[in-house]
Amino acid sequence: MHSKKEKLNAFGQLLDIMDKLRENCPWDKKQTYESLRDLTIEETYELADAIIEHNPDEIKKELGDILLHIVFYAKIGSETGSFDIKDVLDGITEKLVFRHPHIFSDVKVKDAEDVKRNWEQLKIMESHKSVLEGVPKSLPSVVKAKRIQEKVKGVGFDWDMKEQIWDKLAEEFKELKKEVKKNDPEKIEAEFGDVFFSLINAARLYDVDPDNALERTNKKFIKRFLYLEKKTIMKGKSLHDMTLDEMNCIWEKAKKFDDR
Repeated sequence: MHSKKEKLNAFGQLLDIMDKLRENCPWDKKQTYESLRDLTIEETYELADAIIEHNPDEIKKELGDILLHIVFYAKIGSETGSFDIKDVLDGITEKLVFRHPHIFSDVKVKDAEDVKRNWEQLKIMESHKSVLEGVPKSLPSVVKAKRIQEKVKGVGFDWDMKEQIWDKLAEEFKELKKEVKKNDPEKIEAEFGDVFFSLINAARLYDVDPDNALERTNKKFIKRFLYLEKKTIMKGKSLHDMTLDEMNCIWEKAKKFDDR
């Protein structure tokens, strides 16, 4: 691994390149916070994909792209006199020290859960706002639900025993089936929401990231369906002309290749 001096030199080189791009490149010169926003979100999802794929080379590449965006935003901030990269670094450094009193002060903790609880309580002390204030409104729904549940857990609003979630989930399924029989679209949607929220809660309680789990299933389904399409074409057939039983027969064979 590289020395601290080498890392600082590399970071300084990136800052120098950003200065030159902002000064001389027509595209870079015209960018604003708003124009970069969607690109930043895209880069974040690309990093998430690389993490799901356990691909270190891609993770490194996508982290570079995100770091570029951070430097870019800081450069724009410096041009308006709002802040610069040092302010960004000072801010996160101050926050980390304040929220880790078990490292930088004399607070004692038992485990990682204690650390998380302290973190959430310190955040409230900083802002004097709601526990849920820090959950971004634009987060994808599955990720947002998990973050909401993690936030309220930090102040003790959680199940005494994780096994209790299964009774709650069964209750929500029962209410959903009741509304389905009544055929009220609005209430059906509401009950589906409750089921999803409870299922995400169950995943959290059992240390499963629901978004990662769903994405793995998405990828698995895509792989199986592509296999189904390929085998169908090889037989000179079309999926439109096949029965569900015929498709299921090939689908079962596709399962054997899930881990390959």
